[in-house]
Amino acid sequence: MITAAVERCAGIDVGKKQLSVCIMVRPLEGEPQVERQRFLTIRGDLERLRDWLKQQRVTHVVMESTGSYWKPVFNVLEGSVQVYLANPQEVKNRRGHKTDDKDGWWLAHLLRHAMIHPSFIPPRPIRELRDLTRRRKRLLSAATSEKNRVQKVLEDANLKVGSVLSDVFGVSGQLMLEELLKGQAPPNEVAALAQRRAKKKTPQIIAALDGHQMSAHHRRMIRYSLEHLRFLEEQLGELDTNIAAQIEAAGLGKPWDDLRSIPGIQQTSAATILAETGADMKQFPSEKHFSSWAGVCPGNNQSGGKQNKGGPTTGGNPWLRSALINGMCLGGRQQEGVLSQGQILAHHHQAWWQKSACLGSRGA
Repeated sequence: MITAAVERCAGIDVGKKQLSVCIMVRPLEGEPQVERQRFLTIRGDLERLRDWLKQQRVTHVVMESTGSYWKPVFNVLEGSVQVYLANPQEVKNRRGHKTDDKDGWWLAHLLRHAMIHPSFIPPRPIRELRDLTRRRKRLLSAATSEKNRVQKVLEDANLKVGSVLSDVFGVSGQLMLEELLKGQAPPNEVAALAQRRAKKKTPQIIAALDGHQMSAHHRRMIRYSLEHLRFLEEQLGELDTNIAAQIEAAGLGKPWDDLRSIPGIQQTSAATILAETGADMKQFPSEKHFSSWAGVCPGNNQSGGKQNKGGPTTGGNPWLRSALINGMCLGGRQQEGVLSQGQILAHHHQAWWQKSACLGSRGA
């Protein structure tokens, strides 16, 4: 939370096409001087907004983190004034009193009186890394959806290999799928392509293939999905290369290695944690605040002196939480003693606080 009142500030109500800006200036002891203006969201108007704020000697600006509409404004104002993002749920205006101009005034009023909990905005190299890791996650989700479509086509063709093989897209499953797309081999020859442990299931595979009704239409639909999966695989490989290059360019090679030394945290999860949190832990007062921001600890729900300990976790950062859960699951399969989500975050937070303390002592 902002700890001191702000004498010269501005509140910006952000829309897709235009902004409603309210500035408050003059000493804190008296009533502020209020001025309002509206600007379009095109680059030229945003630069005019920046010049107006400089002319009024505004030092701090706040706006709601509404979708991606705040980003063009932030890109222009970054470096000229201190820009804060506020959670829309925490700065709601009163019902029935909501207009664009009043929202801008309300944001400026809250900022002037130090009543804003600003959201974490990482520096540009971390934001670019975040774009890469989040795109990778979305592509993985798209690949999963495409695999599910193949499964549905196989079911429609009375091919029950998905009920026998643990993974239709494993080595055995892919070999069989390629042979089925040719449409010539009988079930026993297709089942003979089973590899390793799947060979033990040969009789069940033959039964699952016997009497199937795969048509030319089914084969065409599966080929569409497989072509898309090949494209996604190429994109994922390229993204992995770009993510590693971005980490090195941002000077995050050492923390990336440190994170991968934690049980259960491998290359992809470590990159996601860095992309969501950055390497500078000074914005989080303690590992408890860090865990709360990540959404891996229960929220406070106290009433009448009684604490509801069975409440859900806070919303937190879904990308970071997903990386932690995946790391824990992987670590649990590989070895005993895998760390909990909170322990992983505490390790990351404490390591960087210790590093900062060491650097500070050297500088002294």
